[in-house]
Amino acid sequence: MKEVGFIGLGNMGLPMALNLSKKSIHVKAYDLSIGAKEKALDSGLEVKNSMHEVLIDIDALITMLPNDSAVEDVFLKNGVLDGLEKTTLIIDSSTINPDTSKKVANEALNKGLSMIDAPVSGGVKGAEQGTLTFIVGGNEQDVKKGSVLFDVMGDKTFYAGNSGSGQIAKLCNNMLLAIHMCGTAETLAMGVKNGLDPIILSEIMKNSSGGNWSLEKYNPYPGVMKDTPSSNDYLGGFLNSLMLKDLTLAEELSNLSKSDTPMGKLAKELYEELNEKGLKDKDFSSIQKKYLD
Repeated sequence: MKEVGFIGLGNMGLPMALNLSKKSIHVKAYDLSIGAKEKALDSGLEVKNSMHEVLIDIDALITMLPNDSAVEDVFLKNGVLDGLEKTTLIIDSSTINPDTSKKVANEALNKGLSMIDAPVSGGVKGAEQGTLTFIVGGNEQDVKKGSVLFDVMGDKTFYAGNSGSGQIAKLCNNMLLAIHMCGTAETLAMGVKNGLDPIILSEIMKNSSGGNWSLEKYNPYPGVMKDTPSSNDYLGGFLNSLMLKDLTLAEELSNLSKSDTPMGKLAKELYEELNEKGLKDKDFSSIQKKYLD
C-alpha cells in the first residue's frame, strides 16, 4: 500500500491524506472545491486536476465525502468504478446511509472490485493527530488489507461485520454522541446558573457517575478546555450541519428497524433548531449556546 488515491479534502479528509503522505505513502488527491485543492497544495499534497487522474496506478482509493449523493456521484455517475484496476481496494470513510453503502459496494463487486465502508470517529482533532477510530464493514480479508492504512490515520480499528455494518455502528455512535453532548451542555448551564464554576463542576462530573466523552475530551462550556471549539467561538470541529445529517440517517435507520429512540429524536430536534438559527457551520458543541442566554 504505497500508492493511494484520496478524494475529499475537507476538514477530515485533508489531515487524513497528509498523515499518509508523512509516512512515505504517495498520495494523489482531488476535491471538487477549488479552495480545498489550494489548501491541499499549500500543505504539500500532490493534487490532481481531475478525479480520474487520481485513479491511475494506485493500491487503494480512499474517499471522505459529505453525504450520500456525493458518494453516489463519485462512484456511480462519474465512472470511478470503471477507472480502477481490479487490484485496487476502495475504502469509503464517508458517513452515509447503510443502504447507499451496500448499493455502491455491490456495484463495485459486480465490476470485480473490493470495497469496504470505514467511517471514522474522533473528529478533526483525531484526523490531525492520526488517532481516529475506524469502524469498518465489508469482507474481513479486505479489512485486513486496508489495516496498514488505518494504522497510519488512526489508532483503533473495529470490524463491525458485512458491508454497511460500519455505517450502522457509526450512526449508533453519533446518535449517542449527540445525546450526551446535549445532556452535558444543559447540565453545565444549570450548574453555572446556580452559582457553580463550570471548570470545577466539569471536574466533579468527569470523576463521578456522570462522566462522558463530551466532558472529558470536548467540553462544550467556553473556557473550560483549551484547544476545543468551545474555546474558539465554536469554530472548526464537527459541524452542526453534519451532526444533523447523521441524526437524520440514524432516525431513518430506527424507523426501518422499528427501534424506539426517543432521546435520539429529541437530539435531532435540538440540532434542527441550531441549524435553523444559522449555526450550521459551528461545531456541534455549540448546543451549549442554547443554554447560555
